[in-house]
Amino acid sequence: MPEPAAPRLVAVTGPTGSGKTALAAQVAARLGGAVINADSLAFYRGLDIGAAKPTAAETALCPHHLFGILDPDEPFDAAAYARLARPLAARLWEEGSPPVACGGTGLYLRTLVKGVFSGPGRDDALRAAFRGMEAAGVRLHAVLESLDHETAARLAPGDRVRVERALEVVLSAGEGITALQARHALSDRPFEALAFVIDMDPGELDRRLRLRTERMFATGLLEETRALLDRGYSPGLKPLMSIGYREAVLHLAGGLTLDQAKEAVYLNTRRLAKRQRTWFRGQLPEGRRVPPDPELVLREAREFLRS
Repeated sequence: MPEPAAPRLVAVTGPTGSGKTALAAQVAARLGGAVINADSLAFYRGLDIGAAKPTAAETALCPHHLFGILDPDEPFDAAAYARLARPLAARLWEEGSPPVACGGTGLYLRTLVKGVFSGPGRDDALRAAFRGMEAAGVRLHAVLESLDHETAARLAPGDRVRVERALEVVLSAGEGITALQARHALSDRPFEALAFVIDMDPGELDRRLRLRTERMFATGLLEETRALLDRGYSPGLKPLMSIGYREAVLHLAGGLTLDQAKEAVYLNTRRLAKRQRTWFRGQLPEGRRVPPDPELVLREAREFLRS
C-alpha cells in the first residue's frame, strides 16, 4: 500500500511590518483554515501592542492558535515550539482545517517544517582552546574556512558565537554543520509546506515601519509596558528586552525622551527587518517571494492544497 500523504501546511512570513498578520488571517479564513503563531514575542500574555498581535477583527475571521499562551517570565525556545505546533498543525489538517503558520521568527518556522538540529553537545575544552587561539591572534573564521568552507561562507567573520559553534561541530563530528543540517532536514519533514515570504519595496516598508511605530505609541505601548513592570516583571526579561518594550522601559525610567524612544524603535525595527530579509534569503530559499496580495497568495495556496 502507498504511504499516506503528509499533512500540508501553508506558511506566511516576511519582515516585520510587511502585513503578514492581516494577510494570513484573510487567507486562512477563505481556506476554511486556522492561523498558528510563529512569532516569538506573540506567545506572551500582556505583550499585545509591542508584539503586534492580530487585532480583534483579524481573530474574528478564523481561529488563531498559540497566541498569548505564556507568562513573560516563562522560558520558551524552538524545540518547545515544535512540540506544541507540530501536533497542532497535524490535527488541524486531519480535521479539514488547513493550518497557516504566520510570523517573522524564521527559526520557529524552520523548526516547524524541518525540525530541530542539535548536533554534537557543547565541548568546554574546545571552547577554551578557541579562546586561547583568539588571544594568540588566530582568526577563527579563517580556521573554519579551511575545515568547512560551506558554513564559513554564510557566517560573518565577526559572528564569534556561530563561528565557534561551527568549529565545535566540525571538529567533534568530522563533518560540517551545513551538511549535517541538510541531511537532518531531509529526514525530518513531517509536512509538505508552501512558504510565502512577503516582499516589498524597501522604501514602502520603511514608510510602514514609521507609521507602525507611531501607532504603537498612540495605542498604548507605554501603558502596556508600565503595567508589566507594575506586575513585578523584570525589565531584563527577554520579552521586555525586545524592540519596542526596551525603548519604552528606557523612556519610563527617564533615559529617553518620548521622541527619542520613538526614533529608536523605528530605527531598531528597520534594522531588524533588514536582518530578517537576509535570513529569509539564506535560510528559506524555497519560499515564494510575493507582494502582500491576499488574492495571489490564496490562489497559489489553493492550488498547493489541491495538488
